[in-house]
Amino acid sequence: MKKMELIAPCHFGLEAVLKREILDLGYDISEVEDGRVGFWGDAEAICRANIFLRTAERVLLKVGSFKATSYEELFENTRALDWENYIPENGKFWVAKAASVKSKLFSPSDIQSVMKKAMVRRMQQKYQVEWFSEDGAAYPVRVFLKKDVVTVGIDTSGVSLHKRGYREVSGKAPITETLAAALIMLTPWHKDRILVDPFCGSGTFPIEAAMIAANIAPGMNRSFTAEEWTNLIPKKLWYETVNEANELINDDIEVDIQGYDVDGSVIKIARRNAREAGVDHLIHFQERDVKDLSHPKKYGFIITNPPYGERLEDKKDLPALYKAFGESFKNLDSWSAYMITSYEDAERYFGRKADRNRKIYNGMLKTYFYQFLGPKPPKAGRPSDRQEKK
Repeated sequence: MKKMELIAPCHFGLEAVLKREILDLGYDISEVEDGRVGFWGDAEAICRANIFLRTAERVLLKVGSFKATSYEELFENTRALDWENYIPENGKFWVAKAASVKSKLFSPSDIQSVMKKAMVRRMQQKYQVEWFSEDGAAYPVRVFLKKDVVTVGIDTSGVSLHKRGYREVSGKAPITETLAAALIMLTPWHKDRILVDPFCGSGTFPIEAAMIAANIAPGMNRSFTAEEWTNLIPKKLWYETVNEANELINDDIEVDIQGYDVDGSVIKIARRNAREAGVDHLIHFQERDVKDLSHPKKYGFIITNPPYGERLEDKKDLPALYKAFGESFKNLDSWSAYMITSYEDAERYFGRKADRNRKIYNGMLKTYFYQFLGPKPPKAGRPSDRQEKK
């Protein structure tokens, strides 16, 4: 099959996690930039990337890239692209989103308008028609401008890939599924280790962990825009990819994954979401305050998204909350804790300086992923005081 360049956008700061996922799927990387990873693949790769990637926001089919510092250049270079190779005569096409960073052209609406006109002009010439019905499959275009370089792609995913299909209802200030999966994958957690989220909200961390443990592909229970692109992707490839995903599932496993929240109403939502994801049998949810956090076993993991003070709590409530969290953590022998928060005094009130932290943008909000590392479990009965490594 024909090789194409695909682009997978992701959260800023998590490009390395997505790159590893793409390599694990068997595809070659073309480039890594802030907030996106490019790779080479065929039509089947579009199906597999959408269904299997846990940390990508969407998958774009790259049409081309060029430099443009004026709208005339933007028009001419857009018209020069081979749109007819991707969009059939009856295809519905529009520029769904334009983003510009450090470029002379910066108005999204003007960029969208000029590019649409250029696409129409190109296809009028190629299809020898004056008017397009646009009553066929959808081909939404997304464009990024960075330092006057324009990168153009057609969105194969449609709704963002963080919409797995299991979370119809969310608690307040939820973390996205793609970000939760990426943060779990940044830790050394494995399905044979304990995982607890003491601020689980609608259950995203425990559910994503359970899906990883059971090898459930995140895109199995949703649809994608490119499913209708029969001119580029045979329908059978989608069915074959879903069958591949089904064969890889192993949910008959023993795991210790727990989610707690002080709000009983969101625990009900978390249980419902876990049922929708098919992992409710793998997670124990419980209404519990963080000050009551405990576990009899050693070498467990906490991965959590505690309140920031942006939407969930007043800032004045946060010192006591983080202090209670830190006190509970001290009583967990040999555990490691990972938390994402924008709260600037998190370490101070948690009572310990993080061994590592990583800056990550959660939407437009700058957050830090604090890593408090405990010792590794001993191997072959020999005690070890070495700390967890990524």
